[in-house]
Amino acid sequence: MTGSIEQGTSRIHGGTHILHFLVRIPRPMEQVWEAVATPEGLAEWLTPADVLEPRLGGAVTLRDLGSGRVTAWDVDRVAEYTLDDGGRVRFHLERGGQRGTTLRFTREFRGEEEAEPRWRSRFERLISRR
Repeated sequence: MTGSIEQGTSRIHGGTHILHFLVRIPRPMEQVWEAVATPEGLAEWLTPADVLEPRLGGAVTLRDLGSGRVTAWDVDRVAEYTLDDGGRVRFHLERGGQRGTTLRFTREFRGEEEAEPRWRSRFERLISRR
């Protein structure tokens, strides 16, 4: 199984930008979970997590995105970080067959638009991560 970024959409709803991606990653869910729910994993492909308390309500600081709280935490399946500026980063993992994982990613934010190609390059790093 090879990895792929199968879908990327961007829209604006009431002043909030919403990015969605569907990413297929050729790794078991446990390895992908480590990449989206640990400081070490996030630093390898997204941004350093200066603070990450791995529990519902825990504090989180994602260096290039902001600080806030963990607003969803279902081990090996869902990690959601809601930032103080009203932004949100959500990772929803599903088994993708043949030892792969499907990642449904959502990024909500206000302010300047974030480039879809920039996020695609981040997901390419995630797919190629060892």
